[in-house]
Amino acid sequence: MKTRKSVALLIETSNAYARGLLSGAIDYLRGHDAWSIHLPELQRTAAPPSWLDQWKGDGILARIETEEMAEAISKKKIPTVDVSAARHVPNIPWVETDDAKISQLAFEHLRERGFKHLAFVGDSEFKWSHWREHYFRQTAEAAKCEHHIYRTPRHHSPAEEQRELASWLQQLPKPIGIMACYDIKAREVLDACRVLDIAVQEQVAVIVTDNDELLCNLSDPPLSSVIPNSKRAGYEAASLLDRMMQGHRVTNDALLIEPLGIQTRQSTDTLAIDDPDVARALRFIRRNATLGINVSDLIKEVPLSRRVLESRFQKRLGRTPHQEIVRQRLTKVKQLLSETTLGLSAIADRTGFDHPEYLSVAFKKHEGSTPSAYRRSHQSQISERYSM
Repeated sequence: MKTRKSVALLIETSNAYARGLLSGAIDYLRGHDAWSIHLPELQRTAAPPSWLDQWKGDGILARIETEEMAEAISKKKIPTVDVSAARHVPNIPWVETDDAKISQLAFEHLRERGFKHLAFVGDSEFKWSHWREHYFRQTAEAAKCEHHIYRTPRHHSPAEEQRELASWLQQLPKPIGIMACYDIKAREVLDACRVLDIAVQEQVAVIVTDNDELLCNLSDPPLSSVIPNSKRAGYEAASLLDRMMQGHRVTNDALLIEPLGIQTRQSTDTLAIDDPDVARALRFIRRNATLGINVSDLIKEVPLSRRVLESRFQKRLGRTPHQEIVRQRLTKVKQLLSETTLGLSAIADRTGFDHPEYLSVAFKKHEGSTPSAYRRSHQSQISERYSM
């Protein structure tokens, strides 16, 4: 009789991202040999569980957030996969969300809404916040976009931090779109805006990451968020660990998981565009792009000639109405390719493309790969480059 592998899941259950990791690991186990699981109740920076030192297990899947946890796990000398960006143990495999893609999505989301002034609010404590700040700055500079950065100082009391954040917010040009490194920091931005009587939406739009539905919807207004694919990260991490426990060699290269997209809520449900006709056209496109509309339908909605609308649209957004319609459709296509097993014909039908062949041509032109290749790269289990 085959003996079950004994695995410790040292991942906190206190936030949505970590619970997504655990859910992904469970999904992996449903299709593979079961493990004997040890799952203690942890917070993000919790000390190692008291039983870990004497535990005789086969593998560890951990979010290693402290040097203390890193030391305790390293002593075990058993297969381990890290799902933290902190990288306290640099010589083991690790799976993390793709912070470059996260920052790019947030940046584009704010720019699409017409914000010419953008800002990032980070937290000095977390490495992933530094990365998201770096990529946000890099994306803004490449787009020649004015941007502002605020990073929470270390060792400040909550009151001091709130005063400094409020002072920074007050000096920013308005209207402005802000990316916060995660939901807690975004709620601090909303609180500061409330104290300063700065209107969220009209003067400040805020987007976060992690998409913790509880925290996002408890905020006032509810927070828009980048949606990380934490379930896939957990699945891939479990797959890596399983390979290691079977004796396969794997590299220590980062396996970065792309986010799923944007969940738009009230905090960015606005348009900072100084042309009401262009704003109206953009709203119409967002509501109806996947219904098969074209520029002629848009002209019926907006009281402008095609030439004038295209000129003003290009001036405000840097692309034509037709390009925006296609872009919105392809965003939905990518979501369906990543999250479903629908065939190309069904996806074309759901996203406003007349034929799957036209979808394929448009997709390759804009994304640089075929729909099938995109699906394989986003639904595959472990890429060959992570095994040796």
